[in-house]
Amino acid sequence: MQSAERKGRERMSHQLVIVLDFGGQYNQLIARRVRECGVYCEVKPYTTPLADLRAMEPIGIIFTGGPNSVYLENSPQVNPEIFTWGVPILGICYGCQLMAHHLGGRVTAAQDDSAREYGKTVTYFETGCRLFKGLPETGITWMSHGDYMEKVPEGFALMAHSDACPNVAIADESRGFYGVQYHPEVNHTERGVDMIRNFLYEVCHAAGDWTMEDYKRTAVAALREKIGDGKVLLALSGGVDSSVAAALLAEAVGEQLTCVFVDHGLMRKNEGDEVEAAFSKWAMNFVRVDAEGRFLAKLAGVDEPERKRKIIGEEFIRVFEEEAKKVGTVDFLAQGTIYPDVIESGAGDAAVIKSHHNVGGLPDYVDFKEIVEPLRLLFKDEVRQLGRELGLPEYMVVRQPFPGPGLAIRVIGNITKDKLDILREADAIFREEMAKAGEEKNLSQFFAALTNMRSVGVMGDGRTYDYAIALRAVTTDDFMTADWARIPYELLDRVSVRIVNEVKGVNRVLYDITSKPPATVELE
Repeated sequence: MQSAERKGRERMSHQLVIVLDFGGQYNQLIARRVRECGVYCEVKPYTTPLADLRAMEPIGIIFTGGPNSVYLENSPQVNPEIFTWGVPILGICYGCQLMAHHLGGRVTAAQDDSAREYGKTVTYFETGCRLFKGLPETGITWMSHGDYMEKVPEGFALMAHSDACPNVAIADESRGFYGVQYHPEVNHTERGVDMIRNFLYEVCHAAGDWTMEDYKRTAVAALREKIGDGKVLLALSGGVDSSVAAALLAEAVGEQLTCVFVDHGLMRKNEGDEVEAAFSKWAMNFVRVDAEGRFLAKLAGVDEPERKRKIIGEEFIRVFEEEAKKVGTVDFLAQGTIYPDVIESGAGDAAVIKSHHNVGGLPDYVDFKEIVEPLRLLFKDEVRQLGRELGLPEYMVVRQPFPGPGLAIRVIGNITKDKLDILREADAIFREEMAKAGEEKNLSQFFAALTNMRSVGVMGDGRTYDYAIALRAVTTDDFMTADWARIPYELLDRVSVRIVNEVKGVNRVLYDITSKPPATVELE
């Protein structure tokens, strides 16, 4: 009997590479690199039963890195049977050592500092190896290992070395087994993506059949088959994930989909109208709820940020419940869960727990068969690509992260309609000038915030006592850390002059030059 995973993959008809995760910090990045090369892959924990992995019929397997030592008793291991399948395997860092450990080699702790390698390392490659085909003989790789392959397995040849390590890369090309001590998936490794591409195309003989156009076609067909004539309900926030999920479902089932867009009055200038306009071309049921008054009433006098968040989350669910009741019987509740959510929350029913979290708590009254997560196989950049394929406007597809509570946590202190309007105007000017200067493509996130500080100023011949606007812009790869952006002074000057002159109630503009840590990206 075939697994549900296998049946789903048959409908998708893509070749598959499995990324077997041994706890590596770059597991998602490896998968992204594979997909960037036009090959579909999925990340699976090393504990996945061997029968399940084999049933997926992979054309190749990649062992990730990990923080453990392969020779320790409780370290993550793999069933050696996997090496008998005739499927090519690429081991990265821990994965390389694991392969050596199981195939007759010997891995030990490095006896001195010279055998340990961390960071950028000059590396010399045997370019006759299929993994390094077409690459220079010398390059920089990113090392991060304290263990050492004291003995290389029989049948393997040394394919790369550094000044400190003779076995940076090993290969048994007759079996399609390759191991590298470094991380080809990170940008610090020169031509690392080319090495991964060589593994996929030169070793696994991939067809390169993973395209977003094909994914859209197969996903629409799969959704139609799954949903049938049922009804689908989606809470639409206007963010990238929920918007693309809505567009994909609308393409698949049209009027069977109801999207509830709760306009809580805490969005940026014209954002509610833009969201509504973006979905006007589909024959779906779009419900826009004007809830500004009730949200502001609940938030009146509240200045503590965590309390704001709780009030907004709770009130959102109440509004969503009220509107969903009007829809009637619902068969499916749709979520914008994406692949990193699935990986991070684990396997099995963990995805359902995440789905509950995505709407802040499932309404008790909704009688649904199950949750539909049409983006659960996609990374964020792939979600954006799919949005373009579906015809969503570019401003929505490239939208930067926006907090769930919206402008409520960018108005410092208590919230009023007047304060929100001031912030909307200032933020719109900031975004407009950044776009005109071409700076927005260089930044991970930028926004304006309204401080609760008022100060004395002079405008015309009169004294003012108005608010200060704080501008914030950061660059980051993962939002775990972030660096404040060095925006040109001339651009900051234009933004400041326009805000002070065009936004009533503001007489001072500040620029936040604090990185994360010690600060966070948002001010509240």
